[in-house]
Formats: sequence, C-alpha cells, structure tokens
Amino acid sequence: MSTALRDGIQRLEVTSRVTIGVLALASGVYTYLGVRELLNGNTTTVFFAAVIYSVAVTIGIFAFWSFLMRLLPHVLDYTGRFLLFLAMLLGSVMIIAMSAWLNASALAGAAALEQHLANTLQSYSRDLDKAHRYALSAQGLLPDIQMASARFSQLAEGEKTGTLTGTSGSGTVVQLLSQMSNQLATLSRTVDRSGEQVKALYEQGEKHLAKMRELVSSRGPVGPRSDAFGTEATALLGIIASLQQTSVASAVQRTADDLAAGFIAPAAGARSADLAERQTAVVTRVQEAVAAQSKALSVAAGKIVADKPPEPTRFVPLSSAEAVLRYAGDFIPSWAGAISIDLMPAVLVLILCVAHASIRRQATPAASLSSMTASELITAIRLAREVEAEQEVGRRRSPDADTRAAARPEEQEQMREPDENVTPLALATARAAAKKD
Repeated sequence: MSTALRDGIQRLEVTSRVTIGVLALASGVYTYLGVRELLNGNTTTVFFAAVIYSVAVTIGIFAFWSFLMRLLPHVLDYTGRFLLFLAMLLGSVMIIAMSAWLNASALAGAAALEQHLANTLQSYSRDLDKAHRYALSAQGLLPDIQMASARFSQLAEGEKTGTLTGTSGSGTVVQLLSQMSNQLATLSRTVDRSGEQVKALYEQGEKHLAKMRELVSSRGPVGPRSDAFGTEATALLGIIASLQQTSVASAVQRTADDLAAGFIAPAAGARSADLAERQTAVVTRVQEAVAAQSKALSVAAGKIVADKPPEPTRFVPLSSAEAVLRYAGDFIPSWAGAISIDLMPAVLVLILCVAHASIRRQATPAASLSSMTASELITAIRLAREVEAEQEVGRRRSPDADTRAAARPEEQEQMREPDENVTPLALATARAAAKKD
C-alpha cells in the first residue's frame, strides 16, 4: 500500500503544479480586474500598475503553496509542523487581504453597485413619502380653520339682527366678529393653496424616482448609470427640501398665536350705557372664544411641526470594491468563490500530509516486544547473533584481501596452462573411442 501511495504522489506531481499554477493565474486575472477599478490616472498608468500588482499576486500565491506542498508533509516534529500550519494560516489571511476581496469585487462589483443604487432608491422613496405626508399634514387643520371662520361669520350675521346684544345693527361687535372671520378665511386660503403646491412638487419627485428606477433596472455599464443616478438624486433632494418647507403648519401656529396675543378689544360705541355694557360683555366672550380657538389651532399645528421628518439621506457614490465590502452579506456565494480560488491549494497540502503520514506508518515494522511470542523473540535474537558473527568474520578476513588479490593472477595463469602430463578429459574420451573402433 505504501508503494502505491508513493507512486500515486509521484504521478500527481505534475498535476499538482499545474493546478496551483492555474489557480494562481485565475486569481491574478480577477485581481487585475478588481484593482483596475480602484486606480486613477491615465489609461497606460492604470494598465501597467494593475498588471504589475496582479503578476505579483500570482507569483506570491504560486510560491507560497509550492513551498507548503514541498515542506509541510515531510516535517515530523510537532513544533515544526505547528509553526508551518501557523505560517499557512497567516499566509491565507494575507492572500485574502491582497487578492480575495479584489476577486470578489471583479465577480460581484457591478451587482453590488446595483444593490447600492436599489437601496438608495428605496431610501429616497421613503423620504419623498415622508416629506409629502408632512407637507399635507397641515391640510388636516383646514376643516377646523374653515369651521371657525364660518362660525364667526354666522355670529356677525346674527348680531346684525341683534342676536348677541339684543340691538340690531352693524356696530362694534359685528365689526369684531367679521374681522376674526376674515383672518381665519385668509389663513384657510393659504393652507388650501399650499396643498396645490405640495401636489405639484410631489409629481415632480415621482418623475425623478421613475427615472432612477429605470437607471437601476436597465442594462449596460453600471458606472454611467451611477453618475446619472446621482444627478437625479440631487434633483430629488431639492424636491424633498421644498416639500418640507412648503408645509404651512408653522405658519398656522404663528397665526393662531397672533389671534390671541394681538387681540385688541374695541371700545363700545353705543349711545346708551346699557347697550355699551352689553357690547362690552359680548366682546369679552368673543375674546374668550378667540383665545380658545387660537390655543386649539396652535397645539395642533405644534404637533405637526414637532413631527418634522429628518433630513433625507444623500447619495454617496461607491466603487465596486467598496460596494462589495458594504454589501458583503448579500454576495456570500461570490465571496466564497473568490476565497476558494486562493485557498483551494490548502486542501491539496492537507491531502499530501495525510498521504505521507500513511506511507510512514505502513513502512514501519508492525511487530513489537509486546506483540512477539517467545519463540519469535528467540529466533530474532539468533538471527541477530548470526549477522554479527558474519560481520566479525568479514572484518578478520579483510587484512588478507591484498595477499589473495596478488596470488589470484598466478592461479589464473596456472589454470589457463595445464600440465603437459595431464590429458584433458575431452581428448582422452576421443582417444578411447578411436581404439574401440
């Protein structure tokens, strides 16, 4: 099994190098696409700067994982292996910092910018609705103002026939009631006109929102669309500010306060003392009614003014890399792919560590003192002694090696030249056969 694992590792050597090279090259390409969006300057400078950075990233990733694949599986001591794993962790963090987020920017930068535009569009839509509701909230005071104006007008008409003082005519009370009615009618017309202005501004804001929606959903490069979106957003901010300023709630509050604070009771103009006394009593009641109406309108308008919406959010242009970082939670698959391109060789390193550990375990003898029987132990000791004896004999014979080497040529010469008195076996056999014939 260890032989098969060793052969498999050797056969996969080229595959491992090619794999690391391809992954490093892919990371470098996406790093180039990501870093190109971050650089400013002329086209040539941006191109060469992005290429140099991406090449440095590619070489760094390839060298880093090549070192680990060559060294980490062969380190046996725990301290060295721990330090190498710590170096692998530190290097992985550095690779993510210098490459992975740029890869994610290249993979999902355009989508992240569109997400930023869509979120900003939602914010502006909410801000426009809030400003519209705030501007229209003063319209809720219009019925109260109209009813108060109509009541004072009816009292003035009634006083002409003597309803309040008991004496018909258009005297002091009629003039006072008509004055209050006219002031409230003027305020009512102001509130009514503001409603028409609010409606016109809201329609303009809706047109800007429709254009912004079109820019978000349309196809094409996201950069020009983002610039056009920013232009529309600036115009929409002006509409929202105008809507907030169009609200007449503060004007209603000031007018209501002036009704009570600026009320001046006219002097009774009757010829008789009795009529003058009755006019003074009616003027006092009118003053009390005006104060009550003024307080009610002021409180209602104050609640509207206090509920003013906050300032609308402003559109902040983002680069693709910044958008990917801000909306990272929405693009987890892209982040996973970008990080996997850089850290995939870590899996290969762990596989090699496991394979080499298995090879070392299988190459170690399985027998031990605790698992051997007595006969096996005696046999092993006998074999060890025999080996030692053979080694001792070899050491004793080593001094005579030179002598034997010198005598060996003479012996060979004698073997090549046989004695004249000795007949070779083949020749003797041939002679015997001839005699028989």
